[in-house]
Amino acid sequence: MPTWIPEPNLTRLFVYGTLRTGEPNHRLLEGAEHVGPARTEARFRMVDLGAYPAIVADGATSIEGELYDVDDSLLAQLDRFEGHPRFYARSAVAIEGGADAQAYLLRAAQVVGRPLIPSGSWRDRASGRSTRRSRPPRGRAG
Repeated sequence: MPTWIPEPNLTRLFVYGTLRTGEPNHRLLEGAEHVGPARTEARFRMVDLGAYPAIVADGATSIEGELYDVDDSLLAQLDRFEGHPRFYARSAVAIEGGADAQAYLLRAAQVVGRPLIPSGSWRDRASGRSTRRSRPPRGRAG
């Protein structure tokens, strides 16, 4: 994927759960430009929170999702929807091919005991869910 230089008021956003095309909250991205499918570099883990997933930046899984270019107004609306910064924290993530994007992540302490989705794909959760529970890495504070 080529290096992306943002326009002054656009943010490249990586979505991986209910904001994706065909998912229940996709309507919230109305007005955003769909860039295309993408995967993160293998630096994360995905957990199942029931009605939606979360990713944590302490794993070795590549996460499947989509990229959108969103303006400042829409980004502020999405921040409120995702509870940024008190619940999810919008952070930079590395996309395969060398690009960076923003995504909503949780901290390891927020997902203790939640089932892992080893495939890194929210859509494949039913077929690929692990029976092990997610734990923060050893030697790190939550």
